[in-house]
Amino acid sequence: MIFVLSKKIYQQWHTHGMIWWRCEKGEHISEEDPTMFNCVIEIPMGSKVKYELDKETGLLKVDRILSSSVVYPANYGFIPQTYGDDHDPLDVLVLMQQSVAPLIFLRAKPIGVMWMTDNGEKDDKIVCVHADDPEYNHYNDISELPPHKLQELRIFFEDYKKLEKKTVRVDGFEGPAESRKIVANGIKAYKEYVKQKEQEGEELISPKFKAYKNFFGKEEQN
Repeated sequence: MIFVLSKKIYQQWHTHGMIWWRCEKGEHISEEDPTMFNCVIEIPMGSKVKYELDKETGLLKVDRILSSSVVYPANYGFIPQTYGDDHDPLDVLVLMQQSVAPLIFLRAKPIGVMWMTDNGEKDDKIVCVHADDPEYNHYNDISELPPHKLQELRIFFEDYKKLEKKTVRVDGFEGPAESRKIVANGIKAYKEYVKQKEQEGEELISPKFKAYKNFFGKEEQN
């Protein structure tokens, strides 16, 4: 079972023709104005553990335990097949009723962006609601959220690295039009990144992950 699953994960993440960020087959989501998309959750709401997808293996690793006495106020992850200014997929905060297991994916609707600087580097977060959570999916604009919820997000990120002697500054929030624009630019940047790497003859999979793929493929054939 694990061998078959691993090969499927490999195929989904590294077949460039597959528009992975789209939600469901048959759903027409514009790349120029993405009103909904799949996102992958790395860190559950309420966690003090900073999980992170390891690019070398495709596995989930524990990056660190938060130094401050805080927990993540929302499910946190990234938007697949996007590319941000920090050379990583775009970060996403998904507001919903429940925490979810790491490495699941779900449909998210962008309602705004939180402008943020982390230790002097731009590190903005796309704020979304879970598209299939009836308590949250009616929100269309970040300004509709209770003011206390926005304060929770702001205070968490401004405090969670203080004991590491690092400074995080939240500069404010903006609405859904800006968040969709950032995601659209991220999708475009990802395509350009893939095209550039292919022209340079570079492989987009790490040697370690390629070895895993070959091993899993052999196991499935046995």
